[in-house]
Amino acid sequence: MKTDIHDEAAVQTRLWDEIAKHPVGMLGVVGGAPHHFQPMTAFLDRAANQIWFFTYKDTALAEAAATGAQAMFVFQESGEFYACIGGALQAEYDRGRMDRYWNAAVAAWYPDGKHDPRLTLLRLDARDAEVWVQEAGPARFAWEIAKARTTHAQPDLGGHAHLNFH
Repeated sequence: MKTDIHDEAAVQTRLWDEIAKHPVGMLGVVGGAPHHFQPMTAFLDRAANQIWFFTYKDTALAEAAATGAQAMFVFQESGEFYACIGGALQAEYDRGRMDRYWNAAVAAWYPDGKHDPRLTLLRLDARDAEVWVQEAGPARFAWEIAKARTTHAQPDLGGHAHLNFH
């Protein structure tokens, strides 16, 4: 899928489309106490520039979210699309969203079901994102790498964009 890296609206649409198709990425808190990023399944609210995640109330992520920690969601799809989305992380119990987002994959991770009193949601209010798009197939990739080695210039494989959501 070709994306004009200079068209912010097109890059943002591609970002949300890619996450919607392949919603697993790495979520982690930045700054403060060190936390490792961990795999999480993302549920999008595109209109509000929010990403939602299921978790238990007693996890390190939920505890950090209770203080409005800054977090990042890192996403990669098939070596062609990379993104890091930053923003404020909040813990929010929202029964309507839980019902809307609940599915068989989520249920596998939370065996006591969506009515488990320990279950909550995390909301990442996206502030900005860095996005890298590789537009080259295997042949062009090989050509650009070979060309870069002989010209001592970086390969031209796509582009990079910065998005501001507010």
